[in-house]
Amino acid sequence: MLSIAASWIEQEKKDIVATKAAYIAEHCPPPSMGGDQNTLMETCKKLHALIDKIDEERYDLLAKVGKADKEIDDLKIKVVDLAGVKKPALRKVRMSADAMLKALLGSKHTVNLDLRANLKQVKKEVKEEPGEAVGDWRKNIEDKADRKKMFETA
Repeated sequence: MLSIAASWIEQEKKDIVATKAAYIAEHCPPPSMGGDQNTLMETCKKLHALIDKIDEERYDLLAKVGKADKEIDDLKIKVVDLAGVKKPALRKVRMSADAMLKALLGSKHTVNLDLRANLKQVKKEVKEEPGEAVGDWRKNIEDKADRKKMFETA
């Protein structure tokens, strides 16, 4: 494949050289060096006129290319705006509260909070309440059983 591509590139180079030669032969006749100073001056004037004309064409083409490039850039921006920028998926990051505060406040401000201790304390209090309720329920049943016995004996 590489040898085929290399041969194509060589062929393109040869085609470009042949195209340039054909263009020059068509648009630029061979100079006639014979004659006096007036004919040489006329030839120089013609060459300058052709050069000026080509410069104007080149300037116009550069302006057109610049406009086209600007339009292409604007269209690319519009495409990005319409398609929207795809945001990468967020990752879960495990970070302690102290590390979060350091990241927010900076490394100079150190605040040590033990938030987990407070949470454990709340959890313990929640666990104790249902235990007492279970004990109260059993006591109530035992009390009712005792009352029933009192009525049966009487």
